[in-house]
Amino acid sequence: MSQSIAFIGVGNMGCPMAENLMKAGKSVKVFDVSKKMLETAKDKNLKTIENLDDLITHDVETVITMLPEGKHSKEVYLGDNGIINKVSKNCLLIDCSTIDIQTSIEIGKKASEIGIEMIDAPVSGGVMGAQKATLNIMVGGSKKAFEKALPLLKIMGKNIFHAGDLGSGNGAKICNNMALGIAMIAASESLMLAKRLNIDIKKVHEIMKNASGNSWPISVYPPLPGLIDGTPSNNNYRPGFSAGMMNKDLKLANDCAKSVNAETPLGKMALEIYDQFCKDGNDTKDFSAISKVIGGSAWDYPID
Repeated sequence: MSQSIAFIGVGNMGCPMAENLMKAGKSVKVFDVSKKMLETAKDKNLKTIENLDDLITHDVETVITMLPEGKHSKEVYLGDNGIINKVSKNCLLIDCSTIDIQTSIEIGKKASEIGIEMIDAPVSGGVMGAQKATLNIMVGGSKKAFEKALPLLKIMGKNIFHAGDLGSGNGAKICNNMALGIAMIAASESLMLAKRLNIDIKKVHEIMKNASGNSWPISVYPPLPGLIDGTPSNNNYRPGFSAGMMNKDLKLANDCAKSVNAETPLGKMALEIYDQFCKDGNDTKDFSAISKVIGGSAWDYPID
């Protein structure tokens, strides 16, 4: 009998992750508060459930959540109708959401108090990584829970890391995404400078990919169209990973830095840039669209 999985949150990332589990032969049922997302999941032949109460039954062996913010994870797990009050003691809880460390630890501790194992397992790699099952997955939790989750994580991702105790997965992800936000701005600034210097952008991009200025936004996810096929910049900046989500993660990083008295001036500046970008109405654009702001009149392409 195939493993029974309840998957909550089938947006741009969650849907392909659930789909890969289904293709691997797992018995996957999915739920999302968005009817549109459920329709998309149904089109992918996933078994959709329209009511959370009907999704979480006592025979569910694993619950995986992929939710926007900590408040959503807390409500789903610990709310009046919370998951931890419905699943069996043998059920494994995997929260793939990127949320604040404190909430992640709080949920995990509540689960542990009643004998349920849980890990935080945020992911990196974008929609393409989710579709191709090449995600990087950063896990926080006990070694026992990590090893129990590993076969499922290997179906959804390529590089699986046990970062440490509960909350460490989100801590590692927050650090990673702060660096990513900074790197995307840096890539945009560098290519903008090349443009203003009248140097061929494609040649500069090829040089940077093979030189010391390389980064993930340069080699995999460039902020300009016409450089790498299949990226959001070649699809009118449809996410992908939205600017709004990057802004959220940069806020998490800034809050973490304050909590431990860490100086992160570049992280703070990246937050200011993305925060203004989102306030200007670009929160649903891919985060690589920040290049339009960085480049200003240097670019000859629209983002609308």
